[in-house]
Amino acid sequence: MKTRVLLDSSVWIEWLTRGKRLRTCQRYMDKSHIVGVPALVIFEVCRKVTARVSDDEALRVAAWLRTFGVLNLTDEIALHGVDLSIAYKLGMADSLVLAHALREGAQLVTLDNDFASIKEASVIRA
Repeated sequence: MKTRVLLDSSVWIEWLTRGKRLRTCQRYMDKSHIVGVPALVIFEVCRKVTARVSDDEALRVAAWLRTFGVLNLTDEIALHGVDLSIAYKLGMADSLVLAHALREGAQLVTLDNDFASIKEASVIRA
């Protein structure tokens, strides 16, 4: 059975830009079940793509990310995010993405060291 994962925007961006941690990111993508993509992650990824490439490319990326299933922000996720933000001293976006992962029973995979002490997160290191 494949591990259930939720990929943070940093992983998607690393994969799209063919960054130095691409191979490790690809292993997570190949050997895991991606439970969905939070709408917030689509925003973060598309903001980067728009700034670096174009609006048209961002729309193509958004369409591709939607194929994994969109996880929308609900009041339940928002309130869980508040608790996580306080408990782990995370910013809004990070706490909401973690709340989505926990709601889906998935491991959060990220390149962000802010998650290093959180057992439900796997931080991909250089």
